[in-house]
Amino acid sequence: MSFLDALLGRRRPVSPGLDRLSALTPAARELETATGFAPTGAGAVCVATTEGGTFTRIQEHLESLLHPDRHVGVPPAELSEDDHGGIWVLVHRRPEEVSQLVSDLRAAMEQLQEGGYAPQLLHASLTFRHPDGRSLALVHLYRYGTFYPFAPEGEDSRDNRLEHHVAEVLGEQLPIETDLTRWTAVRPAPGL
Repeated sequence: MSFLDALLGRRRPVSPGLDRLSALTPAARELETATGFAPTGAGAVCVATTEGGTFTRIQEHLESLLHPDRHVGVPPAELSEDDHGGIWVLVHRRPEEVSQLVSDLRAAMEQLQEGGYAPQLLHASLTFRHPDGRSLALVHLYRYGTFYPFAPEGEDSRDNRLEHHVAEVLGEQLPIETDLTRWTAVRPAPGL
């Protein structure tokens, strides 16, 4: 942000990918109607740790960014680190509060963006569960502004058939990522 922008109170432009997050709300309704997968009320944002950065330092910064008393609209978040150097910001709502959860994820990503973490923002995810116990996540790739489904099946595999079916069902609701190499497993995604 330039000095003039700061002086005039202008904010940094929002990533085009963030604008697309709002499409998750109608997509969640469509997903439940078409497939039976219902929202769990859990969503997450993943941030890559920077080289030389420690989890503790980044965690302290994230907690200060996400503290609900300092940033209205951003709920308390649970933080965890995965084995691949990702820091997960997990947000919970009641399952029927999909719209609010999507807003929470967007607010968290905006705060991280404004805190200088835009280059490290990887993705956001919203989790769903089928009555038969299967899990599914709709993953939003921050950098590309696209989405893809992730359906874990056991510890080391995934249900590609279900993923492609969900992508087809939601193709008119969401910009689905066309490069299948970007459909990476988001393990261990909190909330799945």
